[in-house]
Amino acid sequence: MSAPADTSYSHIINGERTGSETTAPVYNPATGQVFAEVPVATRNDLDRAVAAAKAAFPGWAATPLAERQAIVSAIGDRLEEHAEEFLALLTAEQGKPRSMAEWEVYGSIAWFREIAKQSLPEEVLEDTPDRKVISRTTPLGVVGAIVPWNFPILLAVWKIAPALVTGNTMIVKPSPFTPLCDLKLVELVQDLLPPGVLSALSGDDELGKWITAHPDIAKIAFTGSTETGRHVMASAAATLKRVTLELGGNDPAIVLPDVDPKTVAPQIFWAAFQNNAQFCNAAKRIYIHDDVYDAVRDELVAYARTVVVGDGALADTQLGPIQNLQQLAKVTEYFDDCTANGYTFALGGTIDTEAEGWFVPVTLVDNPPEDSRLVAEEPFGPILPLLKWSDEADVIRRANDTIWGLGATVWGVDLEAVERIGRQLEAGTVWLNEVHEYSPHQVFGGHKQSGIGAENSLHGLAEYTNHQTVALNRTPGAVG
Repeated sequence: MSAPADTSYSHIINGERTGSETTAPVYNPATGQVFAEVPVATRNDLDRAVAAAKAAFPGWAATPLAERQAIVSAIGDRLEEHAEEFLALLTAEQGKPRSMAEWEVYGSIAWFREIAKQSLPEEVLEDTPDRKVISRTTPLGVVGAIVPWNFPILLAVWKIAPALVTGNTMIVKPSPFTPLCDLKLVELVQDLLPPGVLSALSGDDELGKWITAHPDIAKIAFTGSTETGRHVMASAAATLKRVTLELGGNDPAIVLPDVDPKTVAPQIFWAAFQNNAQFCNAAKRIYIHDDVYDAVRDELVAYARTVVVGDGALADTQLGPIQNLQQLAKVTEYFDDCTANGYTFALGGTIDTEAEGWFVPVTLVDNPPEDSRLVAEEPFGPILPLLKWSDEADVIRRANDTIWGLGATVWGVDLEAVERIGRQLEAGTVWLNEVHEYSPHQVFGGHKQSGIGAENSLHGLAEYTNHQTVALNRTPGAVG
């Protein structure tokens, strides 16, 4: 699987390709080599894109819902027609292997089609001879979508599809580390949409700041770190923009004493290491009951040794590299901290700094302290703490003792115990004997500092609307 031959990438403003004087390199993380260049947007580029989106908004909002839904579904069809190109491009710029690229690309196709079926019908609150009152939703206007580098297509689609269905116009800002798929997707569908409805700008952190502060942008849909989310929220506050913030997590997994270690180990492994642990919803702290701790740890080590880490373009690769050098430096800090504090590595622990590409070995840390950086923070890379527990109330307390509350899992044969524990966990999604099962019709959002608002389902659709009450006085002679 090789990258597409087309290496020409542009902003899309008012339905047209456009460049900028300054460009930035895009790296293949498996090789560390530059393989494409993208334009870096100026403030003027943003102003032009916003003006086009603002001008397109009234007509798009007035377009019948059924037509908007059909167009959003057609965008999914268009992506499917070009799926192989996007699979190759996603692996080249993000590093994920074919299986994960398929999960993302074909998931994105399904999201377009399923969100296109959703709607928010008017609700009649009162209907009498004297008075009619309805509750309805109206689109917000121009939406700025700020997309992360770990799932650049899917997490763009989670924003594009509901925004367009509800009648908003949108400007997509991809991550500067993975801009290519999003730029190509937006370019590819321009003939399906009126000019200005969907634009894309590549740029650096300055572009993100300009978007969040722009007075003519009505909403920010952001996925990224909690630290950056705080800055987005602060910037948006100046103009009281609506925000949906899907932020970081430190998801606990609780393993009960009745599990079969050999059966549960692969499930725990992929709960933690899917997408090379570059996943807000990865299991990042594994609490294993004392009775099975040694056995589960040993099975995890044995299973991890069978997993192939390498260039995602190779057919047998199961885990790819760290996506960018900035993240590699952050992950390296956790390796260094564990080594400096004398923690025990059950597997891995040493990064080969001479390797081609930005690779980190799958690493399991054997029962580090609860207050260690590795347990208390979010590494966002393939280094995982395994922790012991014996008391149910205590492990629930430990699992909830964090600023984050994105996801959690519980694993056990005793379903009553599994559900009892799960219902006490402070997280937006709690998976019981499964993990990473998502749906366009299943609400997704974080508790505490893992986010504000929701994505997916009718709850996520409503995030792109205003609520409006329309009351009609039918009383004869009310005005004359």
